[in-house]
Formats: sequence, C-alpha cells, structure tokens
Amino acid sequence: MNKTILISGAILGILSIAFGAFAAHGLKELISAASQQTFETGVRYQMYHAIFLLFVGSANDISLKAKKIIYYLTIVGLLFFSGSIYGLSTNTLTDFDFKTIGFITPIGGLLLIAAWLILLINFLKMDKDKSENKVHTLK
Repeated sequence: MNKTILISGAILGILSIAFGAFAAHGLKELISAASQQTFETGVRYQMYHAIFLLFVGSANDISLKAKKIIYYLTIVGLLFFSGSIYGLSTNTLTDFDFKTIGFITPIGGLLLIAAWLILLINFLKMDKDKSENKVHTLK
C-alpha cells in the first residue's frame, strides 16, 4: 500500500506541475483571468495533496487501515474537487456544461477534509497507544 500511495503522490505532483504550466501558458489567452485563478486553485490543492500522500505513504506511525482510508478519500476527493474545478474553469472551451456537475466540488472538499480528519484521529490514537504500552511494560 505504501508504494501505491507514494507512486500516486508522485504522479499527482507531476500532473500538478504540468497543469500549472498549462494554465500559465496554454490557457492564458483562452480563458478569463478569474477562470485562470480558479484553475490554479485546483492545481494548488492537487499539489498540497500530492505532498500529503507522500507524507502518508512514508510515515511509519500511521496504521495500514488509516492509510488505505486516507488514500481513497484523497484520490476521490481530488477527482471531485480539483477535477470539477478544472472543468468549471475551462467550461467555455468545451461542449459539455460542467456547471451541471459543479455540485461535486464541495463533496470533494469534504472528502479531503475527511482524509485529514482520519490522519488526526490516527495521531490522537498513537499517543494513547504509546501510553498504554508504557503501562503494560511497567507491570
């Protein structure tokens, strides 16, 4: 699982850089400044979560169960959040009206928040687990 998470994080990072460059150079003349800023928001969140996955995949103190949940929440969350932002900001360039699926953007955001929440819960449990282990070793 760690390898999958790390590879996914690296791929998302690569794509973030490519999408950012595309927005700055390829889309500059095609969409409004506001739409370009919106697109860059999707890129930024994608990069944040690429780094997040690299951390999760390389951390030894996160349980395998938590890693799996975090991984799937992050991937689906990014597809919904950043993916819909990419579509909405380039809506004028396609025949498909991305506004019809715009409702998935906040769902994606909630999934990303949930991934971070699972990480927090895992960290809170770590402290408890360590103190319980100390009590057992003292007996």
